[in-house]
Amino acid sequence: MENIALIESFSEFKDDKLIDRVTLMAILEDVFRNALKKKYGSDDNFDIIINPDKGDMEIWRNRVVVADGEVEDENSEISLSEARKIEPDFEVGEDVSEEVKLIDLGRRAILALRQNLISKIHEHDSTNLYKQFKDLIGEIYSAEVHHVRPKVIILVDDDGNEIVLPKEKQIPSDFFRKGDNVRGIIESVELKGNKPQIIMSRTSEKFLEKLFEQEIPEIFDGLIMIKKVVRIPGEKAKVAVDSYDDRIDPVGACVGMKGSRIHGIVRELGNENIDVINYTNNNQLFITRALSPAKVSSIKIDEDKKRAEVYLKLEEVSKAIGRGGHNIKLAGFLTGYELDVIREGNVAEEEDDVELTEFSDEIDGWVIDEFAKIGLDTARSVLKHSVEDLVRRTDLEEETVLEVIKILKSEFEA
Repeated sequence: MENIALIESFSEFKDDKLIDRVTLMAILEDVFRNALKKKYGSDDNFDIIINPDKGDMEIWRNRVVVADGEVEDENSEISLSEARKIEPDFEVGEDVSEEVKLIDLGRRAILALRQNLISKIHEHDSTNLYKQFKDLIGEIYSAEVHHVRPKVIILVDDDGNEIVLPKEKQIPSDFFRKGDNVRGIIESVELKGNKPQIIMSRTSEKFLEKLFEQEIPEIFDGLIMIKKVVRIPGEKAKVAVDSYDDRIDPVGACVGMKGSRIHGIVRELGNENIDVINYTNNNQLFITRALSPAKVSSIKIDEDKKRAEVYLKLEEVSKAIGRGGHNIKLAGFLTGYELDVIREGNVAEEEDDVELTEFSDEIDGWVIDEFAKIGLDTARSVLKHSVEDLVRRTDLEEETVLEVIKILKSEFEA
């Protein structure tokens, strides 16, 4: 096979992989030099001339002429009689350049050349892909569902690149079929062997932040800034926003008339409930806003412990806690404080109430903590809820809840 014929047979890689001709020729030279090293022990005395425009190449072997019988290194030296077969007027000490044909390397070497070239091109392709998607980490990306598996969805973009959307990175209500278009952020790019694995996420706070940037022009333009985003994917999210311009209402601009601006984001996230909150450096006011829609009576903050006691009227407690405890949990994440709900109820009832911690001899501490997570820290506050509601809102089994209720009731019956 002539050199030019081999180059032409390699042109398919350039077309398939979209590698520019100069890069392809650089890879070719590297591959051929490796082949020469294997065949001759060194490639130092070889010149490889590649013509990227014609797709042609030449390999020239350079040796020094020595007297007959004095050749010590056949790769770098040639005897006078052998040199004169190439050119009859060569003399000892002169340089001889002889063209090497691919056929001289042997058929097996040529097959190895082709395989090595494929490997090098794939390696180059993977490196470029890795760099490309590394730069896209934290950005929204769209791809089409190619294959649905129990623990992962395989996506393919317009360029045929494979993207992975793991189950834990999907919103619980997500349901995709083959051919569906999916949006998420590129969360990470990992090298698995020589192949980059691109991970997409729809549960990341960054995804919600980027959706706001796309949908709210004032955020995209920098007039409104997102201070913090917290979310329980598919359930609820809180977004704190601020404005550089006092004339702009950041919350109103984000929500839009009758929720017109935020509606598309909510739909994208599987009807995730989104609270947009006006950010402030006043911690008491920020906590009050974060607990919306509940109306807070007063707040007592312990800055050292990053805890806040939030005083609420009885009818406001359930609003502050929210369904499944999501509201108070996210308010704590958003403000950075551990929030304790204190009820301002009927005085006689309050005096008659007992802190759950008083039952630590009969109820395990971790069980008491589970109730505290949803704002229930007294006996009467627990007894006001049904067994079904307590099981749904905590990580407790029905049997455990029933036992706790039995213990608490016996206290008041006594």
